[in-house]
Amino acid sequence: MAAHKVICWDCGAEVEDPFVNTCPRCGGLLTVKMDLEKVKEMKPEDLRKTQIGVWRYAPFMPVDPAHKVSIQEGGTPLYSTQALGEAIGCKNAFVKFEGLNPTGSFKDRGMTIGVSHAKELGATTVGCASTGNTSAALAAYAAKAGMKCAVFLPDGNVAMGKLAQALFFGAKVLAIDGNFDDALALARKMADERKLYLLNSINPYRPEGQKSVLFEIMDQLNYDIPDRIILPVGNAANIWAVYKACMELKEVGWIDKVPMLTGIQAAGSAPVARAFAAKEANFEPERNPETIATAIRIGNPVSGRKALKAMYDTGGYCTTVTDQEIIAAQQLLGRKEGVCVEPASAASVAGLKKLIELGVADKDERVVCICTGNGLKDPNAIIDNCAPPVKCKNSIEDVERILSQ
Repeated sequence: MAAHKVICWDCGAEVEDPFVNTCPRCGGLLTVKMDLEKVKEMKPEDLRKTQIGVWRYAPFMPVDPAHKVSIQEGGTPLYSTQALGEAIGCKNAFVKFEGLNPTGSFKDRGMTIGVSHAKELGATTVGCASTGNTSAALAAYAAKAGMKCAVFLPDGNVAMGKLAQALFFGAKVLAIDGNFDDALALARKMADERKLYLLNSINPYRPEGQKSVLFEIMDQLNYDIPDRIILPVGNAANIWAVYKACMELKEVGWIDKVPMLTGIQAAGSAPVARAFAAKEANFEPERNPETIATAIRIGNPVSGRKALKAMYDTGGYCTTVTDQEIIAAQQLLGRKEGVCVEPASAASVAGLKKLIELGVADKDERVVCICTGNGLKDPNAIIDNCAPPVKCKNSIEDVERILSQ
């Protein structure tokens, strides 16, 4: 564990109360400032003595491994996708498939650090608002830690695969009359009254675990830095976490440049993309976002301003893709590479295709698309957009007739 302090991202004040999620002085967002002096004495190969995964990078993390709550998260594959790359016009495309984390999404990275920190603090009840993946991850890690867990979900707007996980792991699931932003507001009130320890990405320790995806990508590419990294953007903490990891690797001297960080939003839920197009540092929230990509259906992203800074500072980009483009990319990835992702994850691939068509990304760039969740998280989205099973007689002749069509 590296020494660290929690500071306000807006005014720079140091925050000592471990249970607050915004600055007591100005109300601003919080972030963890790491003291990496000891890491500067190390080299990347020093960390390769342990199994790949989030805790390989413990020297960059603000939690003592003695309090570790882990179910072997991280260590997800980085696929070189030649067939997909040819189909979308980018011959050096890679896919980092976060859907192979223990609960099926990248949220496990943040939760192993967040719940471990909650354990450090002696918390007994944790909670979150969620469009699905966060609740599944928190419920699993709370179960592992022996903690009570409450999740606040927008009623009727969560994919069944994710809801099933939260229920299965024993969380108290509360279906809120409203959207994600309403659910988060209620969860934050509970946290403010010290009735639970909040583990949404407004918690500054959550992105600390999520930044490990960048460390892994660099490990898997032997520190041959990609030109661009593309991520879906919903609540926007993931792209900020990747940016933070880049800055930390640069600080310790392990890299000398950073990739262009590029965010993709669904057209029906795009407050950050609209702000980027207007060259604004802040965004206007959306009250009623709508997209098939439920994991990024968020109108008022907590880390939206941080995401904009990440893209501006790295010379990146932000744009939108339609639901039709998302589904097309989801199917293309499955049928070209055998990788099954949920719709929100496919936004990064759809975004790469669009960026090449627009001339924003060059076809010769080395690009990593981060695909954040497993396709089985939202099976209805797959079933509704694929041809149904073909009725067949119990005969070889009928099988041959159908296969020949």
